[in-house]
Amino acid sequence: MSITISPITPEDNPIIATIIRKTLEEFNANKCGTVYYDASTDHLFELFSKERSGYFTARSGNTIVGGGGFFPSYGLPEDTCELVKMYLLPEARGTGTGAQLILKAMEGARAAGFKRMYIETMPELQKAMSVYEKFGFAYLDGPMGNTGHHGCSIWMCGNL
Repeated sequence: MSITISPITPEDNPIIATIIRKTLEEFNANKCGTVYYDASTDHLFELFSKERSGYFTARSGNTIVGGGGFFPSYGLPEDTCELVKMYLLPEARGTGTGAQLILKAMEGARAAGFKRMYIETMPELQKAMSVYEKFGFAYLDGPMGNTGHHGCSIWMCGNL
């Protein structure tokens, strides 16, 4: 699968929002306190126009197959951003697309001056955690900052 990674555009908003919500439904993780119910999920281009943030889409040909980004989430230390809204369609999983998105987000975060990256996730997304571990993310005992996603019960952090 040949993948192109590029910054999100306004036209990508509804496609990425659908991918995020369908993925959470697939894993029975569409619960209160997650991005499933987050109004910003429908407006990612606008959300990621904030300074020191970035969101990227992964395309196979002209089809968006996933996305992911980094964001200076509320309450995190100044040198720490969050890896956010990393979701892939089933056909893109296991192809290296997720790794490409993570690397792009890490590269963007470093360029924005961040030294560490934080992740919040759920037990339902076990496969994602094994990918994060390969990138050097370690488990934390509790959350950092105040993301508002109280539905997440697994927290990780790694150096950029």
